[in-house]
Amino acid sequence: MALLEVEDGKHVYYEHHAGPGRPVVLVHGWAVNAQCWDTTVPALLAAGHAVVTLDHRACGRSDKDFTDTSVAAVASDVVALVERLDLRKPVISGWSLGGAVAVEAATRLGANLAGLVLTGGATPRYTAAEGWPHGGTTADVEGVLGALAADRPTTFRAVAGAVCAKPVGADVVEAMWLQFLQSGPRADATLRDLAAIDQRTLLPALTCPVLLLSGREDAFVPFDAVAASKELYADARLVEFGGCGHAPFLEDGETYRAELLSFLAGLPA
Repeated sequence: MALLEVEDGKHVYYEHHAGPGRPVVLVHGWAVNAQCWDTTVPALLAAGHAVVTLDHRACGRSDKDFTDTSVAAVASDVVALVERLDLRKPVISGWSLGGAVAVEAATRLGANLAGLVLTGGATPRYTAAEGWPHGGTTADVEGVLGALAADRPTTFRAVAGAVCAKPVGADVVEAMWLQFLQSGPRADATLRDLAAIDQRTLLPALTCPVLLLSGREDAFVPFDAVAASKELYADARLVEFGGCGHAPFLEDGETYRAELLSFLAGLPA
């Protein structure tokens, strides 16, 4: 089992799948883990890409007792993995909260970044603010966290059931619920941090190509928020998934993988 020591003897779990092509680092969403990419990784490997996945701090197979589980801390782990594995010009791909992590990591990687992929990315803001009318409120987030404190299994089951708008089958929803249950209570602080951060000043400075993938019926990161964020990047393309919710890679996997592979194939060497 591959572990990256990142804080006071605590470790983050990761996988490094070798391949001759451009490396792709997959960053999962809040409180799930790298298993969410189980239908994405094989397609990337089949196309020749090297693939790196990780479990966020307090999620999955990573240690649960981290002191710092902020978005910035998780992003620092992504950067540390890129450096440890000596990845040249990787693409960082983030889903949901992982989108905010990916943006933060991208700003730190600078010139050593080929592209950015955001699937229902919770960036530049997850909550509404002055000049950004998209998303819910910090009170909404605290409501979810309060429900988790009272009944973690039932609350996470409801969240898992709301991720997809298209039917994906009971087994897929169950698998997501089980991933949620592998997270520790310190993961809650990552969501609380997401509700407060603002990345609007970061997006214009990203000069690499950006692929935005968004479900029209996304109940967590509204499609209109993703569409508005497109205008903040120097070079971004938006792909709309009609009828899909927050996880188009599960709801319309064939189209999702085709768009992802096409984006990767079009990047400069």
